[in-house]
Amino acid sequence: MQAWLKMTAADLGRGIAAGQIDPVALCQTYLDAIDAHPLRDRIYARVTADRALAEARAAADRAKAGHRLSALDGVPISWKDLFDTAGVATEAGSKLLEGRIPDADAAVLVNATAAGLVCLGKTHMSELAFSGLGHNPSTATPPSVNDADGVAGGSSSGAAASVAFGLAAAGIGSDTGGSVRIPAVWNDLVGLKTTSGRLSLEGVVPLALRFDTIGPLCRSVEDAGLLLAALEGNKPADLQHATLEGRRFAVLRTVAMDGVGDQPAAAFKSAIERIQSAGAAIEYIDVPEVSDAMPLSACLYTSEAYGLWQDVIEANPEAMFSEILERFRLGKGFSGPDYVAAWAKLEVARMGYDQAVAGYDAVLLPTAPIVPPNLERLTRDHDYYIAQNLLALRNTRIGNLLGVCALTLPTGLPSCGVMMMCPPEMEEQLLRLGIAVEEAIS
Repeated sequence: MQAWLKMTAADLGRGIAAGQIDPVALCQTYLDAIDAHPLRDRIYARVTADRALAEARAAADRAKAGHRLSALDGVPISWKDLFDTAGVATEAGSKLLEGRIPDADAAVLVNATAAGLVCLGKTHMSELAFSGLGHNPSTATPPSVNDADGVAGGSSSGAAASVAFGLAAAGIGSDTGGSVRIPAVWNDLVGLKTTSGRLSLEGVVPLALRFDTIGPLCRSVEDAGLLLAALEGNKPADLQHATLEGRRFAVLRTVAMDGVGDQPAAAFKSAIERIQSAGAAIEYIDVPEVSDAMPLSACLYTSEAYGLWQDVIEANPEAMFSEILERFRLGKGFSGPDYVAAWAKLEVARMGYDQAVAGYDAVLLPTAPIVPPNLERLTRDHDYYIAQNLLALRNTRIGNLLGVCALTLPTGLPSCGVMMMCPPEMEEQLLRLGIAVEEAIS
């Protein structure tokens, strides 16, 4: 049964379908592993054992009757603590929301439950999702699976750790500037950033509504496709017979390759060589519009975030982690005209980017230019915290600003990943390319 803790969600689903895995025993195995793990309280904010076992028993009954709801019916997963859970606290990693108990599940959780997925509990995260590092002294800070002294990445830090440490078959997170992909890459997982608006944000604690997205952190591209379908309440994409033969990829040089560390650079170079060996054409491109878009995030992100949260924050600012409070308050420095002008400039940059990459199947870049920073130094060194947070999110934020969907894949070198970007609403193409890349670089 311990082998179940490292299997992909898809393989667990196949085991249930074949009668080789009992959903109740599977759920209990995960619950026991969570309770026994020394990092339990740094990864899970709350474990919903009663709900999980009830859902697992229902899944077992369906499996015996031959009426499974989906390929993942009976598979246990975790949920970032900004997805509402009926009757269970949802606090988004902040003392500001302590004791907040929703009356209903988030829409994506409703869909996932309807697909038979089992809810293990809620995972820790960066406060109000406004950091790419995952450091949260207000609640808990999960470590990277590759570095006990490093952070897991944020803001979906506990979601990644729950999977990487074998305490969930997959985790559901959110991504506003990289919050699925950063913890995924630093914990050697697959992470999918969906197109803005593709998945419902109903019942999700917001950060910046025009950039907030939802996506899975998991062990394979196949898992990502199945989880996307479950979250959406739809049929999964057909990922069979995907190939890189004849595909054209652009490697984005602008911004994305600046100052990339030695390890991420080496991992990316090796991944590109293996993708090319599998039959894909690789071209290196410069897109000036990416440089135009990047500075706009300062206005757009902080204005939206502070606009949503200012009343709650200013009623109790001392309850917040100072680094996150400072980041929110940057939004006070921008006016309404500043915000409107920034969006107008971003739309122009998006059009230019779309035209520049129209002839390629996907755009490739390193997921993160750095590996997990040291937690102790982040705690004591303000300048280091700011610099590392900006660097961590730099490459992933390109995708959010440009409005695309994106997928990060592990490269085999710890905490180093390759990211693929496709146009908006092209998740199915992205996943088909992703499964072929996964095979080439694994």
